[in-house]
Amino acid sequence: MHIKKQRLLTPGPTPLLPSALHAMMGSDIHHRTEDFRNLYKQVLADLKAVLGTANEVLVLVSSGSGGLEAATQNFFSPGDEVLVCSAGKFGERWVEIMKAWGMKATVLTAPYGDAVSPQAVEQALAQNPSIKGVFVQASETSTGTQHDVKAMGAAVKKTNAIFVVDAITGIGTMPLDIDGWGLDIVVGGSQKAFMIPPGLAFLSISPKAWALADSAKSPRFYFDLKKERKNAQSGESAWTPNTALLLALAEALKYIKALGMDKLVENAQLLARATREAVEALGLQVFSSSPGSSVTAVRPPAGMDSGVIIKEFRNRFNAIITNGQGSMKGQIFRFAHLGFFDFHDLFAVIAELEIILAAHGHPVRFGSGVAAVQNVYADVALPKETLAVS
Repeated sequence: MHIKKQRLLTPGPTPLLPSALHAMMGSDIHHRTEDFRNLYKQVLADLKAVLGTANEVLVLVSSGSGGLEAATQNFFSPGDEVLVCSAGKFGERWVEIMKAWGMKATVLTAPYGDAVSPQAVEQALAQNPSIKGVFVQASETSTGTQHDVKAMGAAVKKTNAIFVVDAITGIGTMPLDIDGWGLDIVVGGSQKAFMIPPGLAFLSISPKAWALADSAKSPRFYFDLKKERKNAQSGESAWTPNTALLLALAEALKYIKALGMDKLVENAQLLARATREAVEALGLQVFSSSPGSSVTAVRPPAGMDSGVIIKEFRNRFNAIITNGQGSMKGQIFRFAHLGFFDFHDLFAVIAELEIILAAHGHPVRFGSGVAAVQNVYADVALPKETLAVS
């Protein structure tokens, strides 16, 4: 109890893939050389393979929010009518970006913990054929909620609008058939399921979206995606790239390709399922009515501020979990499941949660939450005849 290793249990940054971390030490490479061009081309090809899309994929030196802004300014003009789905703090960020770029946004809102329905999207599009873009979070990590982007995509496909999906925490935690579902622009970020530090954003862009780029009037300079597209064809970025992160990304993509994106998604889904069952076994309540697999948001015991649990995780175990955001601060705490997390991590997290709850007077039968996690693991990992005997 005296030695405490710090452990990130947050939805970003997430724990680093060791081979990616080691690869960053080779970053004394010049970005206008053939060696780097080969690396860059391979990264773009592997990103397409991992994302499972035939659409062009670009990489930007920015956080995921830079990718969201680029997806706005490159394909739309001030005054364009757009539809924004907002069900949490990051949905509200879409609204703020629309305001910053002078768009005329119709906002479909859902209470924190709920999701905007595909039917509401379809109805809004039917009522206003002038809408040029629909914006949504695949995974709203502020509340642990998942949107039905497949059904939303089906509604948008029938129109001239493009579908712009913030999948920064959706990639690697939920199925995303980019081409089949009509996800015209999909934005990802390096510090999530890709298991490397913050600093890179990715965008997959469909031909339907590129068709809007020529007529878009919003100003752009650094985030000029047409310039990035042209440079990428010769294996270069428009501006100085983050060589260290690209080396790390190359290793992470090798790992994900070897593992399989479906297995990465399944890993997150199983951890999320086990977490939900564990907290319910401990008498707590999962916050979201449509829970996703990037993060699980949990209500603390009645009368307790969630900040108490977060401080206890840090002080007792040097483990970093996250509070609610915005109006939900103090009302929920969140465990992440995306990227380089495994069941070993979760066994420890739930055991620690049991100790913290007991220390603050919440009735706990030690091992009940951990047993729930064990049961999920056993259900999928042990032979059924073994379970039957036990």
